[in-house]
Amino acid sequence: MSGTGLLELSDVHAYYGNIRALKGVSLTVARGEIVTLIGSNGAGKTTTLRTVLGTVRPLRGTVSFGGKRIDKVPTHRIARLGIAQSPEGRRIFARMTVLENLELGAFARTDREAIPQDLERVLALFPRLRDRLGQKGGTLSGGEQQMLAMGRALMARPEMLLLDEPSMGLSPILVETIFEIIRDINRLGTTILLVEQNARMALRVAHRGYVIQTGRIVLQDAALALLRSDVVRKAYLGEK
Repeated sequence: MSGTGLLELSDVHAYYGNIRALKGVSLTVARGEIVTLIGSNGAGKTTTLRTVLGTVRPLRGTVSFGGKRIDKVPTHRIARLGIAQSPEGRRIFARMTVLENLELGAFARTDREAIPQDLERVLALFPRLRDRLGQKGGTLSGGEQQMLAMGRALMARPEMLLLDEPSMGLSPILVETIFEIIRDINRLGTTILLVEQNARMALRVAHRGYVIQTGRIVLQDAALALLRSDVVRKAYLGEK
């Protein structure tokens, strides 16, 4: 899929504590795309997302969003530029209701009058949440908590959504549901950068993919081409 590069990382080197986590990562996400970043645990996937969000600062290289450099911009300002994240492990507020969690997603917005309409859009994407608006977040199932984390991120009305391991800990049937919803979110106009260990599912919904190993991008291609690649099939799809 073509388009202008909405998000661009160029030769990004980053440390996580004393560990050199990213070693010259370059990737582009065009407006309207789903791009997935796949790799094993500790490969640098989450660090890449944290570098985009500004919670990890690159030692070298640049991060640009919408044509502007953001690698020195504070995280709260990056969020206001139109990037939202559904983090690994969901991190919802267990003692707050589903509705309160969703409303928190919109806290930085100034267009208050548009928030009810966006709440309706999120509840249309996640009908299960509509039935549980008054329920405490901590009483939801794992799948519902994942839906809530994604819904909360969408309440910011982001131009780009960062998804960190959305299928983690979910049953196979719920994984299918979550990935269908990811497709729907993209069809409604949100650009997505998806970090996911379930490489098969990720490559099925993505337009393009990058494979990261020990902090380096080792492969990039159209998602269907990566699904057929021997390297990906052996290393990430468990095929011989």
